[in-house]
Amino acid sequence: MACITSMILSKASAFRALWPLRLSSSRSFSKWQLALAAQNFSGYESIQAQYKPEVPEYFNFAKDVVDSWAEAEKEGNRPTSPALWWVNDQGDQVKWSFVELSHVSKKAARVLSEQCGLQRGDRVIVILPRIPEWWLLNVACMRTGTVLIPGTTQLTAKDILHRVQTSKARCIITDQVLAPAVDTIASKCPSLEFKLIVSRNHREDWLNFSDLLKLAPAKHDCAVTKSCDPMAIYFTSGTTGTPKMTEHSHASHGLGLGVNGRYWLDLTPSDIIWNTSDTGWAKSAWSSVFAPWIQGACVFVHSMPRFEPTPVLEALSRFPITTFCSAPTAYRMLIHHSLSSYKFHSLKHCVSAGEPMNPEIMEQWKTKTGLDIYEGYGQTETVLVCGTFKGMKIKPGSMGKPSPAYDTQIIDENCNMLPPGKEGDIAIRIKPTRPFCLFTRYTDDPERTNSTVRGDFYITGDRGMQDEDGYFWFVGRADDVINSAGYRIGPFEVESALIEHPAVVESAVVSSPDSIRGEVVKAFVVLAPDYISRDPEALIKELQDHVKKVTAPYKYPRKVSHDLASFRSLHWLLNSAQFLHRLHVLAFNTLHGYVPAPASFYILPLGSFSSTTLSFVDVSFSLT
Repeated sequence: MACITSMILSKASAFRALWPLRLSSSRSFSKWQLALAAQNFSGYESIQAQYKPEVPEYFNFAKDVVDSWAEAEKEGNRPTSPALWWVNDQGDQVKWSFVELSHVSKKAARVLSEQCGLQRGDRVIVILPRIPEWWLLNVACMRTGTVLIPGTTQLTAKDILHRVQTSKARCIITDQVLAPAVDTIASKCPSLEFKLIVSRNHREDWLNFSDLLKLAPAKHDCAVTKSCDPMAIYFTSGTTGTPKMTEHSHASHGLGLGVNGRYWLDLTPSDIIWNTSDTGWAKSAWSSVFAPWIQGACVFVHSMPRFEPTPVLEALSRFPITTFCSAPTAYRMLIHHSLSSYKFHSLKHCVSAGEPMNPEIMEQWKTKTGLDIYEGYGQTETVLVCGTFKGMKIKPGSMGKPSPAYDTQIIDENCNMLPPGKEGDIAIRIKPTRPFCLFTRYTDDPERTNSTVRGDFYITGDRGMQDEDGYFWFVGRADDVINSAGYRIGPFEVESALIEHPAVVESAVVSSPDSIRGEVVKAFVVLAPDYISRDPEALIKELQDHVKKVTAPYKYPRKVSHDLASFRSLHWLLNSAQFLHRLHVLAFNTLHGYVPAPASFYILPLGSFSSTTLSFVDVSFSLT
């Protein structure tokens, strides 16, 4: 491929077994000093000049990227650093070079095509935790031309039923934890013909993927796929209705996410990136598969089922990770630990996406680590839309400048481009030419697909504004901007103000009906342990006064809920698309361990929501 250039000479290592090897210590790579200069470009203007993607008629990531890097390794034209480096808390490790990844993924492809009889275009649901087989099956699905549908391990039987029935998937692959849930719904899914379990143990009526993989030959002819053929489908929630099946082509992610890897992540074959996203979200496709491997970088994976600050900090100190990508809430948790006890010898680039980053978190991380956090903005439907790139001035709270992948504008309801300082819809120009790196469609839902188009633009559903320097600023979702007595209030502004107070661990802000103002700001907060026993009314007043001080006074939350009984009676909230959207990040973070389950919630207990609603949340983007 054109992206493979002359690199450091070294020989690829020999193939190692699939299952983890217990190693006494990690292999050391070259140490990095903190560097502000980009590796792949000289500045933002140069990115715009350099970005000239070519989309061939036929493209397959497994063949054209993974196998190409494997050939480069065989010829001594790529460093011997792994393509995938997986670790767990027990000291087990798996390291695959691109040669090994190519080899094993061909065996996995034979399992799908021969043992399961899957053909190009068939849909395969993969629900696995952070284990090497998840990455292996991503590549295997591409080799066979089957359409991957990832799912988070948080899914319930009801969630799985919806996904199988809606997608008409022929095959599902999961582990021993979720296999029983699949068995309870399989009889209701006429399309489901094959069930593969990734486990050392066997289960009745299931094919054992691990056994079949060992026996499969390593020769496989990669499917001939066009760039526009479907490659993956991501279920992602809207503010109303059931989750959408967002379809991406072989080119939209396999080529399109090169803009993330080369420019925003600024990766080279010598880099090691750790992205903490759940395997069920599109963000894993962004930063755990396509963007790194397009650049020939190593993907680092820690098997931890929940985000825990201590093992994260220990891993950043122990392993030569050069690039770290995580959600703002994760950074928030990390800064509350004694960062001075850890030395990040190799870490040089930190990025974040999924929700707006609070400026205070960026400042504290910079103070304690010496590293900036570079924000990125995108959706399940897109690649990087806006980002802060190396060499740019960092404006805390901004999503940065437009990615070269799109012509991104702020427009009004009549598709007029708005001047700096004017709030409008964040939109991507799709006419006369639709960007190849935009999603293809919402599968089997032309009405929803068409609803995203206004004139010459794709409407993201997010509101924002652009400043005089060309930086974009997120205001909120188009349907959750609060209009109180004529004042438009973005929930994020209030949430950011609230979490600057030491009493608040997490916050979610929504609109609440008001007979005088039409609607007012209502806040729900998770309290820090030291504040749980405080007098509720006094604390509410303290929080309201705090918001008045740090942002415009009219934005302060006139309501702060602490009476769970009365909150449960507000049935309108349960059907409020706006509330669910504002709550989704908070719910996801709590479910996935980004915030501790609080002893006292100023919010309806998460268990009161259907797990279906919560599991549909995609925190990777706003949407997510």
